[in-house]
Amino acid sequence: MARRANKLIVPGVEEVVQQMKMEIAQEFGVQLGSHATSRENGSVGGEITKRLIQQAQEQIGTVEK
Repeated sequence: MARRANKLIVPGVEEVVQQMKMEIAQEFGVQLGSHATSRENGSVGGEITKRLIQQAQEQIGTVEK
């Protein structure tokens, strides 16, 4: 079965997500990469998702600041 690549819809978002990833990794004290555990790498990815959802909710007004 062929694996589909994720397609980014918003131009320039890659740099923003990469910056967010590095900031969160630094906050968590995680050195990202193949030498890190799946749990460490996954914690950063999970936090990115959490923050992006929170930002979207704030923008549409479903969460109070």
